[in-house]
Amino acid sequence: QVQLVESGGGLVQAGGSLRLSCAASGSIFSINAMGWYRQAPGKQRELVAGITSGGSTNYADSVKGRFTISRDNAKNTVYLQMNSLKPEDTAVYYCNADLRKSRLSQSRNYWGQGTQVTVSS
Repeated sequence: QVQLVESGGGLVQAGGSLRLSCAASGSIFSINAMGWYRQAPGKQRELVAGITSGGSTNYADSVKGRFTISRDNAKNTVYLQMNSLKPEDTAVYYCNADLRKSRLSQSRNYWGQGTQVTVSS
């Protein structure tokens, strides 16, 4: 079994900061890309930021310059540092990992359970 467990969400005022963490555990051979997605009420889930195993990153235009994604490969953990938060960042944030459970298995996507981020104005 593979589990992705997020932490770090909460309530913050506009202009504040939060740091999300997501740890992958279980039967893991290797992790390729990891990322953070979010889904606000009534909206589709969208990519916030992604990072490859080599450290290349990409961001949604709406968060560029404010959010930073990073990962610790030794801990199978991905982080999202969120600064200058805005009310429109309010959403459930989901961790995603593309990983292989064994040397012979194909990679597939796994999702965390989500963590709520609420930014008050």
